[in-house]
Amino acid sequence: MSTSDARRGTAGRGKRSGRDNPGYRCAECGWQAAKWVGRCGECQAWGTVMEATSAAPAGITKARPVGVKAQPIGEVAADNAQTWSTGVEELDRVLGGGIVSGAVVLLAGEPGVGKSTLLLDVASKAAQNSRTVLYVTGEESASQVRVRAERIGALRPRLLLTAETDLSTVLGHVEDVQPDLLVVDSVQTIASDAIESSAGSVSQVREVAASLIRVAKERGMATLLVGHVTKDGSIAGPRVLEHLVDVVCQFEGDRHSRLRLVRAVKNRYGPTDEVGCFDLSEVGIVGLTDPSGLFVSQHAQPVPGTCVTVTLEGRRPLVSEVQALVAPTAANNPRRATSGLDNSRVSMILAVLERRAGARLSGNDVYVSTVGGNRLAEPSCDLAVALAVAGAAIDRPLAPGTIAVGEVGLAGEVRPVAGVGRRLAEAARLGFTSAFVPAGTKDAAPAPEGMAVYEVPDVLTALSRATFPLVGGNAGGGRSERG
Repeated sequence: MSTSDARRGTAGRGKRSGRDNPGYRCAECGWQAAKWVGRCGECQAWGTVMEATSAAPAGITKARPVGVKAQPIGEVAADNAQTWSTGVEELDRVLGGGIVSGAVVLLAGEPGVGKSTLLLDVASKAAQNSRTVLYVTGEESASQVRVRAERIGALRPRLLLTAETDLSTVLGHVEDVQPDLLVVDSVQTIASDAIESSAGSVSQVREVAASLIRVAKERGMATLLVGHVTKDGSIAGPRVLEHLVDVVCQFEGDRHSRLRLVRAVKNRYGPTDEVGCFDLSEVGIVGLTDPSGLFVSQHAQPVPGTCVTVTLEGRRPLVSEVQALVAPTAANNPRRATSGLDNSRVSMILAVLERRAGARLSGNDVYVSTVGGNRLAEPSCDLAVALAVAGAAIDRPLAPGTIAVGEVGLAGEVRPVAGVGRRLAEAARLGFTSAFVPAGTKDAAPAPEGMAVYEVPDVLTALSRATFPLVGGNAGGGRSERG
């Protein structure tokens, strides 16, 4: 035997077979790899590839005698699935009327957005309604939480507080207190001794969440979990965490604004198209039943470059204002800046104005923004953006009390949008007297009393009825056979 053959034989004896080699698996999507990599090759997530445990086949699983026999679904008791109010009306709206006994709710959001303040207020309202509440904090000390509770008026005798990061100790507190509501802030800070990895890892988050969910279901105890988010805004930890819990809520808000929004991403007990609005201040967090006034500015005289639209946040109509500024520039590449709007969609609307309405915007800087830090992602605000930019281009304001609703297509047409009746009713309630809507809207949604509704089939018609003569006017030049 040659030396090379001997080396190959020794190397072969040192290698593990495919059955013995456990390999590596992504905790997010289950993708497998022969060696460790930092980034999953399937879902492209970082730090989720873990070594898979190898286990010998255990054989065929045999049937086990059942303890409780299956029964007709009509005979199953529904007492344990009753909904009770959290005391916070806006949160009840998102949850579908309240929280269900035994339900596990995951509330995720960026640091400092107000998650702990909201849940402390919910815990206080529940304790005020003669419910025993256990608040577990793993990120702050008990004294820090006590100071916040005193500031927002959340000191209640039935609200019990503990600062723990060990899962076994937390479960011991649950056994001792037997609460009706458990609040854990946050699930990433709790660790189990049975798992060797550090707190916040994929395996730890999965074990902690599974244990808390099991206890919640056994005891019929409502549980609120706080979850961290990653840089891209998604919930940190394994994706299976979102599948295990009953409700997943996203807490959104700009740090420079007092407005906070809570949306239900997943809800087993209610709708997922509702949104809760809150006002975060130094004295706590307060629900806003009518937040429309926050997104509209007040002007003594009509201002060019402004237009009001009505969006639907879930089933709630919100009146929002779009502002635009068109300024001449000597730069070869004019600026296109947006705030609160999708930049690519605004660029498309500008292109439609230039090509279909003859607006000359190529030599101007264009700035488009919303009021109050609100973000408009719905296509129904396209027509309002077009009218605001057109008014800023010729320095002419819209008539007072005017709103615009409609999606703008690349051919310049104004497409119908859903819920026009609710949008017009909300605008009429706030005192608006005229509206530009897509063609065919009057048949589906009659005009509210005291409001003049104008149907516009395309952008050019909308600009003409708004007295914005871009075609052949100061800001444009082109064909005017439809003017």
